[in-house]
Amino acid sequence: MKHLLILLAAVMALSAPAQAACYADYKAKQDNPLRLHYGVAQLPDEACTKPAAARVLTPRLQAAGWHLLTILSTFGEDGLAERKASAGPYYLRY
Repeated sequence: MKHLLILLAAVMALSAPAQAACYADYKAKQDNPLRLHYGVAQLPDEACTKPAAARVLTPRLQAAGWHLLTILSTFGEDGLAERKASAGPYYLRY
């Protein structure tokens, strides 16, 4: 019975998809009048590099009239809390 439980636990662990969350903090702007914002966005796992994050975020921001200036960093869930206050209304908005 013990071996069956260990085997079942191993199968479940291996079959579960990896759920490593990925986030990026970025700067964006609008023109006429000039507006700037700092934000934090959730990304798909495969976009957890600066270039990939830029490819994902650019159309999201453009749809709302914003132009991506730069991706500052990509990070996991452990970096969310320290950025929440700075991002304000742009925390996980795009």
